[in-house]
Amino acid sequence: MKKQYRMFFIVSFTILVIMSLYPIYMGVAAFIAYFQNGFINSEEYPKYIIPYTPMCIAVIVSALLLPVLYRLSKRFAVLFDSVIGISLFFAGELFFEQIKVAEDYQKLPLDSWQYSLCVATPEVLQSIGEPIYADNNPAYKIHFYLIAIVIILSIIGILYGFTRMYKEGSVKNRKALIAQTICTVLFISLCIFACFTAFYRNGTRYISPLSAFLTGTFFIVFGVTFGSCFSCWMYGKKPFLSFFLPVIVSAATTIIMYIGEFLLMDGALFVFGRGIFFEPLGRMPFSLCDIAIVLVTAGISCVLNRFIAQARK
Repeated sequence: MKKQYRMFFIVSFTILVIMSLYPIYMGVAAFIAYFQNGFINSEEYPKYIIPYTPMCIAVIVSALLLPVLYRLSKRFAVLFDSVIGISLFFAGELFFEQIKVAEDYQKLPLDSWQYSLCVATPEVLQSIGEPIYADNNPAYKIHFYLIAIVIILSIIGILYGFTRMYKEGSVKNRKALIAQTICTVLFISLCIFACFTAFYRNGTRYISPLSAFLTGTFFIVFGVTFGSCFSCWMYGKKPFLSFFLPVIVSAATTIIMYIGEFLLMDGALFVFGRGIFFEPLGRMPFSLCDIAIVLVTAGISCVLNRFIAQARK
């Protein structure tokens, strides 16, 4: 098992480093420009430094520390490593948010510039050029912070699970860990895809069928990913904690993403189509489609949690 664990650690850490190369490169390039000039020119700003650069740094450091923490604290290693990873993320995030981006004669905090990128969809950018300054709305950080935290916790949970499996020689958690890994990989893939396409939104509340499908899928996978992570933590507890609570967490995660979108868009949500199924319900911002997405998230989480429980028997 020691040789298998050594190989697992080398392969998994190498994959994490390769996936983190571009975000870390963007962060290093931005830091060098900031160190030299005190700001970054808007045309040189590599988009989406936040939250992905500090997130990748936190993931790599956490992966390196996990074997040491496991040797020292066993079952508490995942808790300590998670605290360290999230603390590193917020420290890096707060640092990068203070960097200035220069546009014409204005120097805007990178925080405000990133908000403009979130508000301006690809079609809008094409029509107006680079995003112009808008009054910063910190609500967009709900998306960024939550996405980063879920990815950090999921990766740490997967690494910890496989570490325990190889160190203790027990394979009963293998199928559950594979399921959690698939969810996490799918979610990270959707995040990367969203960075380059913004899911093909057209600059209006009424988005195309393709955009609606991708956005809805993203919300569902996001909730299911965190639910599967939570389920693995709660295994062996009472039914409410090990089964029902992860389902609630899955649905709540998707709802929180909707709340972030609602605040970001000044009290509105993207509309996924035409007709009564897609229109807001009276004064409620949610449509039947939005409610269905939350319920589908909970339903998939139920099925996955049942699979995880049965796989461990």
